[in-house]
Amino acid sequence: MTRVFTMTHKRFAKPEDPVYVPLQVGRTTHEDLGYLGDDTGDSISDLNCYYGELTGIYWLWKNYEGRENIGVCHYRRFFINEKMELLKETDYEEILSRYDIITSKAMYADVPYQEYYAKAHHIEDLEEEGQVIKELFPDDYPFFCEVMQGKKHYFGNLMVTSRKLFDEYCSWLFAIFFELEKRIDVSSYDEYHKRVFGFLSEQLLLVWITARGLTVYESRVGISEEKAETKEFKLAIGQLIKMGQVTQARQMFYEILKVRPDLQLEHSDLKHEIPDIEQILYICELEEQNGIPGMMAYSKELPVLTEHLKKLRSLLEQEKWQKEAMDYFTVTDTSDIAVEVILRNDMNLKDDWKRKLEKWKNKK
Repeated sequence: MTRVFTMTHKRFAKPEDPVYVPLQVGRTTHEDLGYLGDDTGDSISDLNCYYGELTGIYWLWKNYEGRENIGVCHYRRFFINEKMELLKETDYEEILSRYDIITSKAMYADVPYQEYYAKAHHIEDLEEEGQVIKELFPDDYPFFCEVMQGKKHYFGNLMVTSRKLFDEYCSWLFAIFFELEKRIDVSSYDEYHKRVFGFLSEQLLLVWITARGLTVYESRVGISEEKAETKEFKLAIGQLIKMGQVTQARQMFYEILKVRPDLQLEHSDLKHEIPDIEQILYICELEEQNGIPGMMAYSKELPVLTEHLKKLRSLLEQEKWQKEAMDYFTVTDTSDIAVEVILRNDMNLKDDWKRKLEKWKNKK
């Protein structure tokens, strides 16, 4: 048998296949969603803001009695096959008859992982983690150094393996973290960076696998929906636009992304709309400052404006503007400001936007 526990902090459309079992993480400090929770028995549910989905992993290790293959996925991230279908119990068992563990497909950074981590997080935490491993598990320390200097990494603590290996991994992982807790101070971290143990753990899975020479099946991962916080971010920006508060919307845009840069990652912003929203806000603010109705006269609905921007971009990229394009520009009262911003940001050739902007002015 195999059970794959779907870690969640939100209600979601759970798969019908019983192999997938929803597990609410951080339930101690949140509304009970009606799923199995991580807040009974031996639990660290109250540390969810620091550990993320690891509070669910800890709960399974300490409280779940099943001895079957055990796995972890997320409310919007699931293992899939080449046909983009959810893996079934028979798939997991067939794979695990040939491999020790199933993980997400490896990702590769442009720089060594240590540098990659330092770009978004506190590098001293990663260095202290290495020191703890050196002290508690000295045989694993060379593998830690090897992985930190490499570019390969997994994401999200996604895995499926035997109960025996799962327990061994948890014993190793939490021994490291419970010691690390004594050594790092997260009191000054914002809400995003407080989830430090969740971030640190993603690379530790690769360290543990490498140190033990495990055979790995790297599976495709399907993303069923956008990150909940990304959805909420877009809704908040959209509400301010609807109220005509463009400057406030632009301020909020940068304030939120400063503390939650993960919202704009490819796996969070599935529709790749955040760069377009940034451009829309910039255009609307410039138009407002110059007393031009422009985009806000066309619509105050963010989804409509997003499609409008895409339409303008596709038309402006054409070498020759046909009647359809000119009619669209006229009907939508497309401003010189909007055209210049779009051309500046979207033309592939360095100076091509200047030529097209001159062409635009001559057309008018």
